[in-house]
Amino acid sequence: MKLVGIDIGKNSHFFCIMDKESGELDVLPSPFANNKEGFDLLIQNMKSYSKDSLLIGMEDTGHYHFALLKYLLDKHYPVALINPRTTDMTRKMQGSVSKNDKLDTITICDVLDTPERKKQYRITQINSFELYEQKQLTRHHHNLKEELNVYTNRLQKSIDVVFPEFNSLFKSKYGHVYMNVLKAFGSAEIIANTDIRTIRKCFDIQCRGKHISLTPEMLKECAKNSIGMSSSAEVIQIKHLVSQIELIKEQIAEIDKKIEEFSTKSNSPILTIPGISHFSGTSILAELGDISNYSDAKKIIKAAGVAPYHYESSQFNAEHTAITKKGSKYLRKTLYQIITPVIKFNKVFKDYYDLKRSQGKSHRCAQGHCVRKLLRVIYHLLTTNQKFNPELLK
Repeated sequence: MKLVGIDIGKNSHFFCIMDKESGELDVLPSPFANNKEGFDLLIQNMKSYSKDSLLIGMEDTGHYHFALLKYLLDKHYPVALINPRTTDMTRKMQGSVSKNDKLDTITICDVLDTPERKKQYRITQINSFELYEQKQLTRHHHNLKEELNVYTNRLQKSIDVVFPEFNSLFKSKYGHVYMNVLKAFGSAEIIANTDIRTIRKCFDIQCRGKHISLTPEMLKECAKNSIGMSSSAEVIQIKHLVSQIELIKEQIAEIDKKIEEFSTKSNSPILTIPGISHFSGTSILAELGDISNYSDAKKIIKAAGVAPYHYESSQFNAEHTAITKKGSKYLRKTLYQIITPVIKFNKVFKDYYDLKRSQGKSHRCAQGHCVRKLLRVIYHLLTTNQKFNPELLK
């Protein structure tokens, strides 16, 4: 067996080839460019070995390795991805006081040269790139949602300055009329001094849903009696923020449509769990990656960072510890977002939640227990390709 360690860079990479049995280097650490010529040079150095006798390893860091990874997988080479923390820990355990690209290729080979039971890498497959696309979309969705929260909070702050009574006129925020009025006028002062026929145009919309009880006349009367202050700066901010909020909502809708296409195509059994939508299901699958990389459900609980710390020393054993949060924050966020509807729509999870609460657990702690139970169910469904059956959980 030959081990190929590749240290990834932005413009160029380094590689070495090590014999697994002897630990001797067949090819000393050498650079190659991050382009077609460089990739062909790497292939040329590996041509004398059969693909079955090679194991190529590289760090799963940033995005600079994607092109090389896709290139190698397309040529059917076995590639292992390694967490950068693993190589850093290996380097420190070896007592190394220096770090450079050449030495890192050898360290990567050392990580690959571990027993199967203790392997600290994961073999990747060509279909992982479809999961990569799904991961990028779901993460972009999460990030846009966070941006949306920032902009809506800033919008509410500005509204409180120029028209503090505005929200009380609407049963729900951010509807068509709500946003039209803010975009057109921006403050109570401007509304109070605007012709009623112009205000009516904001109410003239063709869309589905219930018609609001607020009338243009009621809005104008409220604006006349408003205690809001006059501020041209706040009005400009409101108009800009409304435009940004509407743009982000359009972008989220576009992403959700593509995510649903991926989800419908994969038709994963986890979608049969009540409370899991196309988005949340796709987010979970994309963050977990290839389920065959996990030998049991404990591994995906660890990957999500929802496993509680275990602290034991001498005769002391901590009974109450926080979750590790060592893993994908996006996966963890999705799990805690969906656990409420999962508990609501599944009696087995509701009973389990109530049991933990009766044992003195806090609401958040009981949710954590349900999240781990959910991950065990997800692991079982994915590894057996079975649909969710609550009767089997009793």
